[in-house]
Amino acid sequence: MSPTDARGAVGPVGQPLPHESAALHVSGQATYTDDLPELAGTLHCALGLSPLAHGRLLGIDVDALRAQPGVVAVLTAADIPGRNDCGAIVHDEPILAEGELQYLGQPVFAVLSASRDTARRVAALAAQVLRTEPLPALLTPEAAHAAGQHVVPSMHLRRGDADAALARAPHRLSGHLDLGGQEQFYLEGQISYAIPQEGGGMRVHCSTQHPSEMQHAVAHALGVASHRVQVLCRRMGGGFGGKESQSALFACVAAVAAQRLQRPVKLRLDRDDDFMVTGRRHCFVHDWETGFDDAGRVLGARIEMVSRAGFSADLSAPVMTRALCHFDNAYWLPHVAMAGHCARTHTQSNTAFRGFGGPQGALAIELALDDIARHLGRDPLDVRLVNLYGADDSTGDGSGERDTTPYGQRVDDNVLRPLIGELVASSGYRERRQAIADFNAASPVLKKGLALTPVKFGISFNVVHLNQAGALVHVHADGSVLVNHGGTEMGQGLHTKVAQVVAQTLGVDLARVRVTATDTDKVPNTSATAASTGSDLNGQAAADAARQVRQRLAQFLAQRHGVAAEGIAFAAGQVALPGTAQTLRFDDVVADAYLARVQLWSDGFYATPRLHWDRQTLQGRPFYYFAYGAAVSEVVVDTLTGETKVLRADLLHDVGRSLNPALDIGQIEGGFVQGMGWLTSEELVWHPQTGRLLTHAPSTYKIPTASDCPADFRVRLFDNANAEDTVHRSKAVGEPPLLLAFSVFLAIRDAIALAGAPRCRPPLRAPATPEAVLDALNAVRAAERTCT
Repeated sequence: MSPTDARGAVGPVGQPLPHESAALHVSGQATYTDDLPELAGTLHCALGLSPLAHGRLLGIDVDALRAQPGVVAVLTAADIPGRNDCGAIVHDEPILAEGELQYLGQPVFAVLSASRDTARRVAALAAQVLRTEPLPALLTPEAAHAAGQHVVPSMHLRRGDADAALARAPHRLSGHLDLGGQEQFYLEGQISYAIPQEGGGMRVHCSTQHPSEMQHAVAHALGVASHRVQVLCRRMGGGFGGKESQSALFACVAAVAAQRLQRPVKLRLDRDDDFMVTGRRHCFVHDWETGFDDAGRVLGARIEMVSRAGFSADLSAPVMTRALCHFDNAYWLPHVAMAGHCARTHTQSNTAFRGFGGPQGALAIELALDDIARHLGRDPLDVRLVNLYGADDSTGDGSGERDTTPYGQRVDDNVLRPLIGELVASSGYRERRQAIADFNAASPVLKKGLALTPVKFGISFNVVHLNQAGALVHVHADGSVLVNHGGTEMGQGLHTKVAQVVAQTLGVDLARVRVTATDTDKVPNTSATAASTGSDLNGQAAADAARQVRQRLAQFLAQRHGVAAEGIAFAAGQVALPGTAQTLRFDDVVADAYLARVQLWSDGFYATPRLHWDRQTLQGRPFYYFAYGAAVSEVVVDTLTGETKVLRADLLHDVGRSLNPALDIGQIEGGFVQGMGWLTSEELVWHPQTGRLLTHAPSTYKIPTASDCPADFRVRLFDNANAEDTVHRSKAVGEPPLLLAFSVFLAIRDAIALAGAPRCRPPLRAPATPEAVLDALNAVRAAERTCT
């Protein structure tokens, strides 16, 4: 439903409008950092990488590197004038290694040349010029956890008495999951272009989700105040969390080199180096136990989560916090004990990725419920329904006893039951379940599986102070509007939505509004465009600024025409005066206001209300609201080869009152397919002795392609309005849809189970590659200990 003004005119908000850069994207005119014209004297930078997973750095033969043809300079940690650190939270991540090598691929030195090829060729000599001493390496999260090596202290979240509930439960089961990580695989790799400015200033064009953090990191590395560093980002070719904190190393190296040489410096990684240097979604190892009754209601649960943090803390602590806070997913857990451990491994430091720990935590409870259903011989959907937050229809107990999360936040906007009910009916779930049983009975090789999974995803940064945003709205004398805000555009359509909100507020056509590059010189102290908060925060800030301009215009007209300011309506480029038939052009009103010396620009600010969080007890209200959704997926598994294919997917997702249905549906489709890739094909493999990442290019790391998308792909928006006062009652859409892909993984598991003994619980690891599927098939056929 599109918002209307007092005159009934439909505004741009709620309309399925194209992305603001769509035409530029398809015509090749959209400029990214590497497309910026290179200034005279620009140097190219390449990084020399550690050849060891763990070792002492005894020396660098810098003279040998500088002697190579075409080399202008070589920089090491000793050349950094400020602090040699780019850690996001804990200061444990050097820009360039010194003293100790902590993973294979860690940057040790930087080579500068007028030729990018020359810089890369010389940087590749790292193994020959580094004097090292190997040290024992911890290469798996299990090994690091067993050795007591963690990047932050372990976390514990409890409610009730899980041990007692498990002891008295009629049924108990335990489970284990090896859950792989995921490479962001943004189309545009990491890149920074640093340009020295007068007075010791530095301008950095950077492909980053967090310009303010890059500004602060560069300032610390240069040893200058933040106001001397300007960071700009017009757009990114994808981010997915990988450019939230991990852009800092490249921005810092480029800036240090540019300052030292007083020449522009560009640092652009190729795909292989991007894989080898940067981190990704955390691998997790889950071990859980559940106690439940004959209906499948969970009475008590206990889980231990161990993540692969990598060599430094980065964002591992908040990722684990969100994983723990999403273990419940959509379900009431009366007694639960959770433990989270961020294991320090000698591998790349893992970081943010769409969902930020939420998907890893929530998948565990979905597998636990799936096991419960198979143990009891019930449809997994029925077990999910009796465990949902809210009133249990089968017992008649009040929802007041089943509406609080383990971390103490009430689920007071719960639409799970009506949403799931609508999807069950529209997808024909019950009928298809029987049709699949009939197919499998007649098919000895190909087996089909079906699964429905819901999602409840908390929206806000779980660090309270990050939930703020600023914006500037400038109305020019000709009536055109220029907007700047602290969010970054990475293809998700944030600038489009912010422009729609501003156009709606001022009552002008969308074509009259332009959003400019994110710039720390314009809006300072911004938060990352992450946690699905981009539109919530920046949309509200921009709306606040636009409202102030509109109010000034209304007051100007009220004084000039003798009417009430609150009755003046702005819509469709016109301004209607109350009590009269008079309508004025917005452009004329602006021109007259300018002549009358009315301020035609304003800043706006927004801080998300009602949030509080105790990081020690893991209790409070970390989320402003929840986004909900559910998906039904049908797959077919070839039991001879382990190959799988998604035949059909039905998605129903809650985005509140959509700001832009076209963009939102695109985000839902993309999130689902990206989640499907994580759980089926995107496998990360490290060499067990050397620690080298073996899957570091498209030849070995398989993201989904168009042919992997469901042939029958049905996506709908659930009719709902946000209970909280968000921008036009919309909800976030960036991260939650990724969790809808759980249905694909569990449908594969369903098909495997149907190939084995009755009530079998397949030990399927993720991603469910053909090898993993074959291993699970062999287990359910041969090992009776996996069945009951």
